[in-house]
Amino acid sequence: MSTEQFSLKGRTALVTGSSTGLGKRMAMALGQAGAKVALNYSNNEERAAKAFAEFEATGAEGAMIRANVTDEADVNRLVAEAGEKLGPVDIVVLNATPAQPQKTIEEYDWDFYQSMLDFFIKSPYLVTRAVLPHMKQQQWGRIINIGSEVVHLGITPFTAYVAAKGGQNGFNRSLAHELAPWNITVNMVAPG
Repeated sequence: MSTEQFSLKGRTALVTGSSTGLGKRMAMALGQAGAKVALNYSNNEERAAKAFAEFEATGAEGAMIRANVTDEADVNRLVAEAGEKLGPVDIVVLNATPAQPQKTIEEYDWDFYQSMLDFFIKSPYLVTRAVLPHMKQQQWGRIINIGSEVVHLGITPFTAYVAAKGGQNGFNRSLAHELAPWNITVNMVAPG
């Protein structure tokens, strides 16, 4: 990847859910562009260690931090630890996602729906609140939510996931307007 016109030197990024897949690739790209990167995982320590070894092999500077992004105390600790190790977070990529079993609405209970809302609405809310003081103070920040095209397609049997992603989309749009006066952009990327 050519980063000549895309330098993030002097910036610190946090990528939630970055021990595998798209999150890991985004963390590596941010690191290659010069950002210090706080990678995040929730459960699989072995996979996280492997991902961080791959990240470090690129020569980028970063830290792997375990945290549950649906828990406020854990999120505050995650952002504080990233700040202590790498500097205050300037860029956040909200990528964490839970497993999504394929069941019909009759097979889901409300607790499962709530878990989807917690991941896709509560998590961005908590992480955004935790990084905002620094971003507002410096009058610059980048918040990127990883969305999904399913909001527009409505696929089955994923009603809980689709509903939660729709809520995340609305949260994202409103937040973009709310934070614009501080030169904080809020965008959503919806991979196909």
